[in-house]
Amino acid sequence: MKLSRRTSWFLTAFGVWSMIIWTTFVKNLWKDSGGQAFTNGDHAQPTAFFWVHLLLAVTSFVLGIGIGAIGIRGLRATRRTPAVD
Repeated sequence: MKLSRRTSWFLTAFGVWSMIIWTTFVKNLWKDSGGQAFTNGDHAQPTAFFWVHLLLAVTSFVLGIGIGAIGIRGLRATRRTPAVD
């Protein structure tokens, strides 16, 4: 399957965006001071809220890497293909 240059750029941008957003989310989850992520603010006692959201973030991060990789492969393929006049 061939991807257009526009689609490849979109997928690549989505992958980068996903990595930035979910990395920031995990950092904010770790710094949680509201008591939802950790019992009594103790990092040794994560709650179910923490584990569910960490799993969500890791899954989304991995999918973002995969989507970005597809976009990069599409960009490389369009560069190798000679332009048709």
